[in-house]
Amino acid sequence: MGKLRIGMVGLGSIAQKVYLPILSKASKWEFIGAFSPNQEKGNIICATYRIPLFTSLSALAQQCDAIFVHSATSSHFEVIDYLLNAGVHVYVDKPLTEHIHQSEALIELAAKKNKKLMVGFNRRFAPFYHQLKQNITHLSSLRIDKHRCDSVGPKETRFTLFDDYLHVVDTALWLAGSNAKLLSGSIIQTKENALFYAEHHLKIDDCWITTSMHRKAGSQQEQIIAVDEDAIHQITNMNLWRSESRSRLTEKHPENWDPILLQRGFIGAVEHFIECVTNNTEPSTSGEQAIVAQLMIEKMLANQ
Repeated sequence: MGKLRIGMVGLGSIAQKVYLPILSKASKWEFIGAFSPNQEKGNIICATYRIPLFTSLSALAQQCDAIFVHSATSSHFEVIDYLLNAGVHVYVDKPLTEHIHQSEALIELAAKKNKKLMVGFNRRFAPFYHQLKQNITHLSSLRIDKHRCDSVGPKETRFTLFDDYLHVVDTALWLAGSNAKLLSGSIIQTKENALFYAEHHLKIDDCWITTSMHRKAGSQQEQIIAVDEDAIHQITNMNLWRSESRSRLTEKHPENWDPILLQRGFIGAVEHFIECVTNNTEPSTSGEQAIVAQLMIEKMLANQ
């Protein structure tokens, strides 16, 4: 078997900031090209990376073994359904789809077609978060905050919860346990139905979990505080780790030359997907795993 042939659908902000810089540095794979409905914009972007822009999704699918989907969430179901039926493995930005029944249908289709379907929860591959999960022995308390400086609207609350708060919930469930029970919470909205603040409290066994997000906090800050047996861990912005154990305080920082896309887990997520396709193994953020957080947010909305 030759190098894996990779393609991309959608050339928006996340594709330009994250995935094009990673995938264009092909070594273990071949970057075939991309497709965007906006051909004029797509031509400019693809020319920058010296890759072909395909004129249709079908033309791209015919040339690829696996495709990264970065189109609008509203298009996910249609695009992924087409690609899986065309025999292509799929990596997609979270959420998998807008609706649970659509996500479940795609999970069934991927199993039927024997194709990999991975959702890009990059935080599971962030080195500090991954190390924290390995170090945890007996969590009593886990708090995850992901705040924004000035990001109220323009999208409605439901969109923001699935687009951004989903990261917080998924990371919490991944670290503490997916069978957590929702106990309480609050979703505060503006008059225009945009998310202003969300906080929720969950419990799994004897571990208490708090998730929160403020959309106008004056700071772009993400933080985890994990109270474990004999240790308290605090990770800020995925690049500063402070641990206190028996009155001893230690700090960890990324290696000097670790790029930001590695620190935030994007490189690890991409390489994991490609390894899974190459070795025919199941992605750790497969469709079935990925909708656990999506289901929890549906409960949060229903209990509001």
